[in-house]
Amino acid sequence: MIKAAVLGSPIEHSLSPFLHKRAYEILQIEGEYFKIEVDDLAFPSFLNNAKESDWTGFSLTMPLKEASFLPELKISVDPRAAKIHSVNTLIRIGDAYNGLSTDVLAFDRLLAQITFRKVAIIGAGGTARAALGALDGLVDSVDVMRRSAARDLLLGKCMDSTQLNLKSMESSLEGYDLVISTTPAGVSDAIASRVTSADGTLIEALYAPWPTNLSAKWGSLGGNVIHGLHILVEQALDQIHLMSGKSFDYAHMRSILLEEAISTRN
Repeated sequence: MIKAAVLGSPIEHSLSPFLHKRAYEILQIEGEYFKIEVDDLAFPSFLNNAKESDWTGFSLTMPLKEASFLPELKISVDPRAAKIHSVNTLIRIGDAYNGLSTDVLAFDRLLAQITFRKVAIIGAGGTARAALGALDGLVDSVDVMRRSAARDLLLGKCMDSTQLNLKSMESSLEGYDLVISTTPAGVSDAIASRVTSADGTLIEALYAPWPTNLSAKWGSLGGNVIHGLHILVEQALDQIHLMSGKSFDYAHMRSILLEEAISTRN
């Protein structure tokens, strides 16, 4: 039986329990999936205490995607997750955890469905770096707009084959045919007010609140908008597979989960 949870702070808005428990029903397997408020200070003790119980694994959201790299936790991190310094999935193996990023796998599949040449990413956190990891080698360069230089070193390590250009959050979004917004609610609002044209695709990582000011503005100008629920569902597919040990048709599961997740927002 699966016993899993999403950890983060704030966590009340999370739709992950809905998605995972619905997937267990579809797969006809027993499973429980919770949402638990855990911040970065409480994370080490929570994870160590969890070893005494029968947890299968955890999904990690803000602000925990970098917390798995604490040396005292001794988490074995997948190479792609290590490269982007972001873990959003922990799988329990005995008394230890394996960490990986299903965010980067989600971006792999989403990016394969669209055409783009000039790319901007808004934000510098774990989701932004997952997008960079997926974009590496697909385009010549990527512009990242961030509020400070605090994570510049981590951003630089995400790219081997693609040039990274670091810009301020006040930079223009004009001329990009792919924009990926990964900031917390409200941060991109000022950018939205400056957008005057939208000729390509916006991938908005947020799904609550929806629409964001940026996604509403982008859509009103005729641009294509990929809803944050698409990212949520896409990354959940790999977590469901890893936590259940079950293989399934991703397209079929995606269709059901996405339709039902969108219905909860309407």
